[in-house]
Amino acid sequence: MGNCCDCVTGFFCRPKNTNVRVSLPAVCFVWQIAMIILFGVFIRYDEESDAHWVEFKREHNITSDIENDFYFRYPSFQDVHVMIFVGFGFLMTFLKRYSFGGVGFNFLIAAFGLQWALLMQGWFHSLDPATGKIYIGVESLINADFCCAGSLIAYGALLGKVSPVQLMVVTLFGVTLFAVEEYIILTLLHCRDAGGSMVIHAFGGYYGLAISWVLYRPNLHQSKRLNGSVYHSDVFAMIGTLFLWMFWPSFNSAITDHGDGQHRAAINTYLALASSVLTTVAISSMSQKTGKLDMVHIQNATLAGGVAMGTAAEFMITPYGSLIVGFCTGIISTFGYLYISLIYDCYDSHSQPFLEKYLKLQDTCGVHNLHALPGMLGGFIGAIVAAAATESVYSAEGLINVFDFEGSFANRGVGTQGGFQAAGTCVAIAFGLVGGAIVGLILRIPIWGDPADDNCYDDEVYWEVPEDEESIPPVLEYNNHMIHKHQDISESNFSVEQS
Repeated sequence: MGNCCDCVTGFFCRPKNTNVRVSLPAVCFVWQIAMIILFGVFIRYDEESDAHWVEFKREHNITSDIENDFYFRYPSFQDVHVMIFVGFGFLMTFLKRYSFGGVGFNFLIAAFGLQWALLMQGWFHSLDPATGKIYIGVESLINADFCCAGSLIAYGALLGKVSPVQLMVVTLFGVTLFAVEEYIILTLLHCRDAGGSMVIHAFGGYYGLAISWVLYRPNLHQSKRLNGSVYHSDVFAMIGTLFLWMFWPSFNSAITDHGDGQHRAAINTYLALASSVLTTVAISSMSQKTGKLDMVHIQNATLAGGVAMGTAAEFMITPYGSLIVGFCTGIISTFGYLYISLIYDCYDSHSQPFLEKYLKLQDTCGVHNLHALPGMLGGFIGAIVAAAATESVYSAEGLINVFDFEGSFANRGVGTQGGFQAAGTCVAIAFGLVGGAIVGLILRIPIWGDPADDNCYDDEVYWEVPEDEESIPPVLEYNNHMIHKHQDISESNFSVEQS
């Protein structure tokens, strides 16, 4: 028995080997070949992208190609696609030595995830029982990008601590779990969640946090010197923030109903985002004795209004209601970065982030404050707004249109709808936490090539990195996303040793 325990301990505690020369190409080749085979069996063009569109137009008395859904949805698809690959990618480049990994691995898992998402969402939502085929069009591409977003959010919590092979596993299970919880929330519970506060942000945030909790590294402080930003890395991350901020109205309105629903979703998101910027700046300045701003807050908490507005985006929340949502979530998110992801004790140089100290959870990007918490709040905000809906505000036909009270749901009241909206939020959180814990256990198996505790947050582990013209001295790690130094510039000692 003792020998068996020793063997198990030796297997799980053996030295880390980051050589992924076999495992990464194998996963990429095998899974891409699997995608080709599955697409060949299941995926076909829908009637609006098939060459039979000419006949379809004639049979349905369509007089112009402009009525093809492509011309209505493609501008939104472009915006969402930029958010997935540029916005999320560059937002993760804040670490001083992990920009290649931030944007490069984001590119990798999104490219794989969107293929798997087209299959998973197709099997749950659009599989034709007569032919056994999945018919895809431009709206399918938008939904696939949404599906990928959940895994990219989870990546934020794991940034710098996992291998690319592990990220592929995270995406495989993340997309699968997303498709299941989305089907339960949107189809079985009949919730409305146009911008994904529940199905994307709450799920993705808690999914990543649960994985990070299981993969807790007690000796991660050995890589503390790299867990921070420098001036140019924060500028690149701010580029990601601006792309996300500008295109978030498209994200929340991309798959809403034609007409007033999409129009209203864009307006509500636009206003919530603007409001969250001002409150983020206010709290960031108030938190410093000198009134200076922290770039961590500006990069992240300014987006919280868009996250929280996702569920209620197409509801009649009113323009001032949107401003209130942005106002509150900007404050809450910034306080999260100040007191949950960041903690500083002037008497203790070894102080840890609140989540790490008390929950043994290491959240690199602070996804708890940008996605998980605002996403949960957005789900409950949507539940309250739905329950408060009245015929005088929406009109009788408006209520039916906004909440899709048709078919088997024709007799559902707004109060009941509000209850189901709240239940949907809980389902998303449960799927994220339980699914993330299970995936985390899988990733603990020491076969994935993840870095050692003293080798995290470093591109050189998995990338060919060109030599710097000048080495960056350790004293320039001025902005740590997990441990804020709260020192006046007069107290800093910037000295560079001359070689």
